[in-house]
Amino acid sequence: MTNEETLNDLLRGVVDVVSREELAKKLSSGKKLRVKFGADPSSPDLHLGHSVVMTKLRQFQDLGHTAVLIIGDFTAQIGDPSGKNSTRPVLDHETVARNAKTYTEQAFKVLDPARTEVRLNSEWLKPFFASPAAGVSAFVDSAKNITIARLLEREDFRARMKAGSPISLLEILYPVFQGYDSVAVKSDVELGGQDQIFNLLMGRDLQKLNAQEPQVVMTMPLLVGTDGEKKMSKSYGNYVGLTDAPNDMFGKMMSVSDSLMHSYYELLTSEDLSAVKAMHPMEAKKKLAGLIVARFHGAEQAAAARGHFEQVFSRKELPEDMPVFRAEKPCKVSYLMVSSGVAKGMNEARRLIAQGAVRLDGEKVADDVLFEPRACVLQVGRRQFRKIEK
Repeated sequence: MTNEETLNDLLRGVVDVVSREELAKKLSSGKKLRVKFGADPSSPDLHLGHSVVMTKLRQFQDLGHTAVLIIGDFTAQIGDPSGKNSTRPVLDHETVARNAKTYTEQAFKVLDPARTEVRLNSEWLKPFFASPAAGVSAFVDSAKNITIARLLEREDFRARMKAGSPISLLEILYPVFQGYDSVAVKSDVELGGQDQIFNLLMGRDLQKLNAQEPQVVMTMPLLVGTDGEKKMSKSYGNYVGLTDAPNDMFGKMMSVSDSLMHSYYELLTSEDLSAVKAMHPMEAKKKLAGLIVARFHGAEQAAAARGHFEQVFSRKELPEDMPVFRAEKPCKVSYLMVSSGVAKGMNEARRLIAQGAVRLDGEKVADDVLFEPRACVLQVGRRQFRKIEK
């Protein structure tokens, strides 16, 4: 590709770039760029929403550049205020350490480990609070040039102040800590979600104050979840996890709307979008689901997941290989669901029954009735099946 084609490819799906001219200059320099992405391990699992930025990072890797993956084990204990309307609970060190290990393992489902430099930001931020603090003077010199007025420019803080919601001092300092990560690793480009723009620009400010060439900032859209409304989040139940089983992952991808499907193609694949638009929507969606499953589980599992989906949903047949659960005594249907593993708890089981999502041998379960042990098929939603034996 020409330099212009490479630039356009890298800017596909990008919301903000500061600036296009600077990025073009860095790319044409022939230098191997250090492209940074930071993630606070605030939860143990990653989903496709997280992979949007990592997919863009992988594009840089495939061009020969180095990905610098910052695991925010220090900043995770403060809490990023981006997009939050209240103070986030502080995580303890043990939880953050466990999550950090999971983040790294799952990130390599997208990134090339051989071209990834993994760094923990406690490496340079923790000494600021030690005594004596190695390097603390450099941080102080940077921080004293960042005004409170500048920090309060961010939309999250203005909204919370207007609503009378408290803002902690640590939250005020968070953008400075994240920005200093860019100084510590000497990043040339930083990637992040569009809600991170303030923090990423802070990195540019701090690099200038530390006599470094400022990084190019690129932000990606927040991926809308499978419900088509809210951003993808585990708490909303609209996510596709990077560790989801192939059949579950394929089924979740098939549940997205046609309009959302095109957004997923743009943000999660390198497919020709004009060719996708020319395809029949159902075939395009199956292809997308297959691409996503193949990325995280391999082509063989993707083909099997497609076959499973077509058997169960397109032809309305039961799956051939269902987990077996032995029911030994009478119990409520909700208890059967929890015991067989199709519901995480009694409240969830009762909610699914009330929603009409539970069937026994194809018959909808209207109430949480008593189940007498018998051979049958328990179905929850469109994807979960259990073969019940007595």
